Amino acid sequence: MVKKRGNLGSNNDAQLLRRIRSGDPAADHALVNQYAQYLFGLAYSLVGNSADAEDVLQETYAGAFRGLASFKSRSSIKTWLTQILVRQVARHHRVQARHKATSMDTDLVADSHQNVPSPANIAGAKMDVEDAIRLLSPAHREVVVFRELKGLSYDEIAEVLGLPRGTVESRLFRARQQLKKLLKDYMTYE
Repeated sequence: MVKKRGNLGSNNDAQLLRRIRSGDPAADHALVNQYAQYLFGLAYSLVGNSADAEDVLQETYAGAFRGLASFKSRSSIKTWLTQILVRQVARHHRVQARHKATSMDTDLVADSHQNVPSPANIAGAKMDVEDAIRLLSPAHREVVVFRELKGLSYDEIAEVLGLPRGTVESRLFRARQQLKKLLKDYMTYE
């Protein structure tokens, strides 16, 4: 049987916010400790490596503490932190894209994909689901990670990403189609 957090999560969130806003340094640490594992796992799934995930996580917490005064408690702290993390991941992808664009004039193009296998390189190698997810566009990767790995509902994903539910559904459909194509040679049918 699965227990729902219901109001308990909201009361804990409200109490934690009061402690943080009153200047309790232990509350700052409690916030970080409470969500670190979830947020790191999410960041890792979205960026594909530990170093970048740690950077994104640090920027997420920095942004959260800077914006704490403007947090209106319309959503849970977890949802709010997830929204910040998603924005930091998008920023990370923009920076990486600019870096790749500038390095295209050099012979470093092969090195720019160090953690993401290309479809051509995968042909003879065993591909796992993580590799396939890394090949998705950032927008498709987000919805797959939230739905399939983190178990969020369509409405929760829409709230976190600030998108209409229909957009979430269509992105997820397209992402699943892409994954099916990428993994088709590795699927066995009995």
